[in-house]
Amino acid sequence: MNFQKNSPIGLFDSGVGGLSVFQEVKKLLPHREYIFLADQAHVPYGKKTQKELQNLSARITKFLLEKEIGILVVACNTATCYALDYLRKKFRIPIIGVVPALKPAAKLTKNNKIAVMSTPATAKSSYLKNLAEKFAQNKEIMLLGCKGLEDAVETLDRKTIQTLLDKYIKKVCDFGADTVVLGCTHYPFLKTEIKVRVGSKIRILDSGRAIAKRTKQILMKTEDNTKSTVIETFYTTGNPQKFSQVASQLLKYKVSAQFARI
Repeated sequence: MNFQKNSPIGLFDSGVGGLSVFQEVKKLLPHREYIFLADQAHVPYGKKTQKELQNLSARITKFLLEKEIGILVVACNTATCYALDYLRKKFRIPIIGVVPALKPAAKLTKNNKIAVMSTPATAKSSYLKNLAEKFAQNKEIMLLGCKGLEDAVETLDRKTIQTLLDKYIKKVCDFGADTVVLGCTHYPFLKTEIKVRVGSKIRILDSGRAIAKRTKQILMKTEDNTKSTVIETFYTTGNPQKFSQVASQLLKYKVSAQFARI
């Protein structure tokens, strides 16, 4: 696959969660241009059918291709589960999905009990079940669909976040997991709060770093380290002011988003 030198890296999610993946990719590839789209007009993705998710994902990909991206990161677990294969067949650029970190979790667990926290749609997906069968045979896997948690992060509703974390982490602890996989890109922003609840003996894994490494691996030959600043463009299909406000808090620097019609 031929890349235009330093062509932008495109990322999308249903909302702000994909910013956790964006952060990790940017750490490893600090000299690239980034274009991020949050499809907040259609959040949450968990209530969509597979056909709807494929259609939305394709429309977003076309929008980003018009911005001349050279690689696409689907920074959304639900879209990865239900639309990744469809996108790869439809478009010719490299497309990387967010795969829950079950493989490393299976290697790290000592008591063979792993909890996967995700949206209800991801928890019910055949994609995740196949992943568990492939990489975590002979392990006890709890697929915990955390209804409402993604939405609470989307608006940074702190009170609801705390209430839901208390509820879901109790289930994780009752199950006895010694390893927790964060299977939604919104959840790494809650890692500190989760650690407080599960204690120091339970490992918490997300796939952001692995996705970043894979992106770098594909782009390695075109990386140009002569640039000194990162160029970032943020789009949302929802309210740019609301996205900018939440994204600025999550990324800890000022973000200004533009409206996108897909």
